[in-house]
Amino acid sequence: MKQRLKVAITGGMGSGKSYVCKLLGELGIRVYDCDEAAKRLMRTSPELQHELQKLVGEDVYKNGVLQKSVLTAYLMQTDTNREAINNVVHPTVARDFEASDFDWLESAILFDSGFYRRVHFDRVVCVSAPLEVRISRIMQRDRLTREQALDWIHRQLPQEEVVERSDFEIINDGVADLKQQINRIIKQL
Repeated sequence: MKQRLKVAITGGMGSGKSYVCKLLGELGIRVYDCDEAAKRLMRTSPELQHELQKLVGEDVYKNGVLQKSVLTAYLMQTDTNREAINNVVHPTVARDFEASDFDWLESAILFDSGFYRRVHFDRVVCVSAPLEVRISRIMQRDRLTREQALDWIHRQLPQEEVVERSDFEIINDGVADLKQQINRIIKQL
């Protein structure tokens, strides 16, 4: 019986991780989405809600509803705030992933947040894209200015470092054949 591998997919904002995960889904590979899990857990976990209120303040929840603008403002104030949020949210997400039946996980900040130290992954796949492509994708998707998109990108580890720390790279520049790259990686696992 072949051993099940734990595989993490990472890459900076706008690299196209979600699209790669969609293609994996078409191949029957389910991928745990850390961003969606964090949003779900911030809505449903009383323990996490309590920790966020202690950290950010009571106004981070209004009538039990997460006030994303309050959380985002806190996150953007300082790197210390961002680290504090990650230290509260990520252990909860890691426990949720480990309790699930998923073998694949998507996280934009796998290395930045230390998430890779909380969960053992056998392989890490980095999705990369040229900076201008990433900026354009973020601006369109999130309706941000170029400066805002760059600010978010610069708050993450440099793409080169993420590629270097990963076992595989998928280049998502709008030209390279993603399905071919994905199939090549799957065969090597």
